[in-house]
This record gives sequence, structure tokens and C-alpha cells, in this order.
Amino acid sequence: MNDTTRVKVLFVCMGNICRSPTAHGVFRHLVQQAGYGARIQVDSAGTHGYHIGEPPDERAEETARARGIDISDLRARRAEPEDFLAFDYILAMDQDNYHSLARICPPGMERKLSLFLDFAPDLKRREVPDPYYGGQRGFDQVLDMVETAARGLLDHITRRGL
Repeated sequence: MNDTTRVKVLFVCMGNICRSPTAHGVFRHLVQQAGYGARIQVDSAGTHGYHIGEPPDERAEETARARGIDISDLRARRAEPEDFLAFDYILAMDQDNYHSLARICPPGMERKLSLFLDFAPDLKRREVPDPYYGGQRGFDQVLDMVETAARGLLDHITRRGL
């Protein structure tokens, strides 16, 4: 990759108001801290259109803010087949999201799709649980998992020559 290369990363959960905007914000923060803000583009989306145009869940915002990460500027959108053309990495939060994305994936683009926690093998989990119907502990747990996987993802991308 040369200096003008942009790696594009899309995080996806069901509604794009809890897990994927949290991952978006955490990864964007790490990318900026590492000095790659001009070379790595970050976005998030949902597999369902329940919350299109809405900001992240206030509990997700508050949890991220407590760790110095601002996600208040993000707005929910739905993942589309065109995202597979635009993004290099499409990272699902759980198996249901993965299968929903696989159904809209254009032929030949499957290699772009994976589970986000594949970048955090030490967690020994494959899915980021949905904290929506739970309490604060669930949002804290999600943020812990996301921070670990985001560091693993950034390491993976930079090892590939960014």
C-alpha cells in the first residue's frame, strides 16, 4: 500500500445504535491516535432499518464518553449491497448480522465479510452481545470487547503494510 491508500472499514450490528457505532467510535479514535486518520476510513451500519437517521443509544454514548470517545455525531443507516464495493472490511457483530450481510453480498466479495471478534482471538468469543435490553454492565462489557478487537484490527491492518 502506498501513502494515498485508504483502507475502508464498516462495522455492522442489527440497528446501528449500540454495538456498531461503539465499534465505529472506538476504532476511529484508535486510528486518529495512531496518526492514520487520513488513510483509514471508518463507518457503521445496521442490517435492519429500524433506526435510520437516529443517533446512537444514549447508554452507548454515555459509556463511550466515559472513556473519552465521542460517538454523538454518528447516525444510523442500513447496510446495502453497495457497501461491499465501497469497503475493504465489513465486520459483523454477531452470527445473525453476518448471515444477513452474506445474503446481500455480491458474488466474489465474501472475503470482505467477517466477524469483528475474529480480530480478538484471546477473548475466546465470536460474538459481541447486544446490550440493548440489558443494563449498564452490558454496555461496559461491549465496550471492553470492542476496544480489544479494535486494537487487533488496527494491528492487522498496519501489519499488512499501511
